[in-house]
Amino acid sequence: MARTKMINGVEINFTAEEETARDNEELIVANNEFNKKLNDLREDRNKLLADTDYLALSDNTMSESMTTYRQQLRDATSGLETVEDVEAYEFPTKPE
Repeated sequence: MARTKMINGVEINFTAEEETARDNEELIVANNEFNKKLNDLREDRNKLLADTDYLALSDNTMSESMTTYRQQLRDATSGLETVEDVEAYEFPTKPE
C-alpha cells in the first residue's frame, strides 16, 4: 500500500524518494529499539556474571556447572537478531 500525505487537504502519494526516506526512518527506529533491548539484556547479564565473579578467582576451583552457566551468560546475546528474540530470551538457572 502506497503511503500518502495531505497537502492543502489533498491526499498525495509519496514520491519514490519519500518512500525510501520513510523506510530508512522506520529502520532507524526499529534498530534503536533493538539496540536498547539488547543493551538492557547485557546489563542484566553483566549483573549475573558479577554475582559469580568471586568464583572465577585464581585461588578457587569453579565447578563444571558454574563454568557452563557463566559461559551461557557470556553467550546470551549470540544469535539474537530481533526485538522479539531479545524479549523471549531467558537466562539460564544459576547452579547451586
